[in-house]
Amino acid sequence: MAKKQRQGMHSQKRLKKGAIVQRIVDFFNQNPQETVNYKQVSSGIDVNRQADRLMVSQILEELILEDYLVQPERGKYRLSHTGTVAEGVFERRSNGKNSFIPDNSGNPIFVAERNSMQAMSRDRVKVQILAKRKGCEPEAAVIEILHRAQNTVVGVLEVSKYYAYLIVDSKILANDIFIPQDKLKGGKTGEKAVVRITEWPDKAKNPVGEVLDVLGIVGGQHTEMHAILAEYGLPYTYPELVEKAAKKISPQITKQDMEAREDFRDTVTFTIDPKDAKDFDDALSVKKLSNGCWEVGVHIADVTHYVKLGSVIDKEAAERATSIYLVDRTIPMLPEVLSNGLCSLRPNEEKLCFSAIFEMNDKAEIKNYRIKRTIINSDRRFTYEEAQEIIETPLLSQEGAEAALQEAVLTLDRLAKALRKKRFHNGAVNFDRVEVKFDIDANGKPVRVYFKEAKDSNKLVEEFMLLANKTVAEAIGQVPKGKKAKTFVYRVHDVPNPEKMANFVQFVRRFGYKLKEKGTAGELSKSINDLLDTVQGKKEQNLIEIVAIRSMAKAAYTTANIGHYGLAFPYYTHFTSPIRRYPDMMVHRLLERYLSGGRSVPEQATEDECKHCSNMEGLAAQAERASIKYKQVEFMSDKLGQVFDGVISGVTEWGLYVEINENRCEGMVPMRDLKDDYYSFDEKTYSLIGQRNKQRYSLGDPVKIQVVRANLEKKQLDFVLE
Repeated sequence: MAKKQRQGMHSQKRLKKGAIVQRIVDFFNQNPQETVNYKQVSSGIDVNRQADRLMVSQILEELILEDYLVQPERGKYRLSHTGTVAEGVFERRSNGKNSFIPDNSGNPIFVAERNSMQAMSRDRVKVQILAKRKGCEPEAAVIEILHRAQNTVVGVLEVSKYYAYLIVDSKILANDIFIPQDKLKGGKTGEKAVVRITEWPDKAKNPVGEVLDVLGIVGGQHTEMHAILAEYGLPYTYPELVEKAAKKISPQITKQDMEAREDFRDTVTFTIDPKDAKDFDDALSVKKLSNGCWEVGVHIADVTHYVKLGSVIDKEAAERATSIYLVDRTIPMLPEVLSNGLCSLRPNEEKLCFSAIFEMNDKAEIKNYRIKRTIINSDRRFTYEEAQEIIETPLLSQEGAEAALQEAVLTLDRLAKALRKKRFHNGAVNFDRVEVKFDIDANGKPVRVYFKEAKDSNKLVEEFMLLANKTVAEAIGQVPKGKKAKTFVYRVHDVPNPEKMANFVQFVRRFGYKLKEKGTAGELSKSINDLLDTVQGKKEQNLIEIVAIRSMAKAAYTTANIGHYGLAFPYYTHFTSPIRRYPDMMVHRLLERYLSGGRSVPEQATEDECKHCSNMEGLAAQAERASIKYKQVEFMSDKLGQVFDGVISGVTEWGLYVEINENRCEGMVPMRDLKDDYYSFDEKTYSLIGQRNKQRYSLGDPVKIQVVRANLEKKQLDFVLE
């Protein structure tokens, strides 16, 4: 028996040194307080061969020299330090390179799959920062899941006679979900489903779940769009109870409703919106005053007149926090009977509004303003294209109501340009990004990609919305010295992070551009604007604009006002879109309270609502990007084998991202397909560098690619370099 054991031991495969090092590191990270000898370590990492045990002893001595281990007494070893505990967000990656993003906005820290516990993407977790080895990146291990981002997962069902699994994208969860037969809800193999995780025993590899909803066969338009929403925990249906409540609201405008409202029904008023819009939540009016000034009204749908605080409609809107705009559909925050009907400022209908009314001269200097509840009757619904035609071809019609409307558009365009000029003079950053849009056929398939630019008609509306938002925030936030401002909802945007700004400066330098790295907020924004003006029409324009935006802080809702850097406004809020944003409804209610002399509301409860709205806004933006990515892959799926010019838009250790010039569709050239050399990732220069031929692929480099794969399930395009 002993002889057989020895033979078995000798027949074991000899372990490589790197594998033993990794086992030792894992052992000490999992036992941070233990003091052990080399035999205990060998046993703990399942090393039995004498030669391997000798290597363990040697590695332990090397780890002491690295300051990873200490030797408190002869022959005994323990971690030199146990690291710290931190809280933050866990992000899963399909390549296994998971990361932990600390709350203090520090750099992401690598979390190996073996140290991920059962964390899912976007979970809040507590981690142990593991002891760092010399020359190695820091690592962390999840020690507690504080809050699940969601307990529902989207995947594809695989059903057999006795059991079923939900096959899950590894970006969300590393393991598939076991589903008992009686929890399938009629789901079949090949169908996408939403599954709730019901239990996950500590030592079990797979969680157990139940099907909540079967979305349909993989590849169906509704299936895939609903799946995108479900992946981010966003709603894709509207509760019947809420719909019924909305239908019961009376559309009648009573005498009581009219009390204390200013009447704008006889003032020239119109809306300007996208051609496919149905929810018109803002209108503009203009008239000449006897003193030579202009009275401009920014009229916003009075949603909170109809949606009462705490009602079922309000609770649903608060939970959703925003409307979601996917490529082929809108998921409204409010029931459509309100968003497209009762609250929508449709032409030739009397509508109740909350308005910011300005008296301004020809230079767009504000002489006076007031914030009032009003009633309007819009004379005309313009599309952006129609308004643009008026601006580009003045006075198409010379008489009657149409001439008055055209004159009103031209007047507001002139005033908006003066406001815009002043805003940029004060230090606003000019982020006029081109939007990627699709023409969709009756089956939801994209047949054309085109780019949408902001023209004068868009900027006209934008300037007056910005003015109204800024003025409302100032009305509440600006208080006499020594007085405390009442709790309010602000839309804030912090100054750029110095580290990100330094990286951006280095990035644009490679293209031959100069950019200020330090200085006042105004100096930095002027430098960024000069750069963005300079790159207009250049091949690197889109890439530099994307990297510039990534260098900026994210805008957010909060009660703690720090101003809006990007707009160069000390006070700013969101007041102008209550049909599609819940913070605007919050602002309307606070305005009503404070303008009538009410006391300040509790700050913490308002701040909690602000955080929820910011989080939901972020999830909606991710879902919107995912829908664009899906349609881009779908658009390219019949172009396999075709060759396109592109630019390198991202560089990672697993490959190159390339954006096609003519349609902005982005795909990847995987590292495995760069077969002419062995390439390594240079993090400092965001480059892949060939070891033998020294070929360098860097951000912004022009390349020619061939489309080789289009994976709709993963929303992924694969290219090869030509």
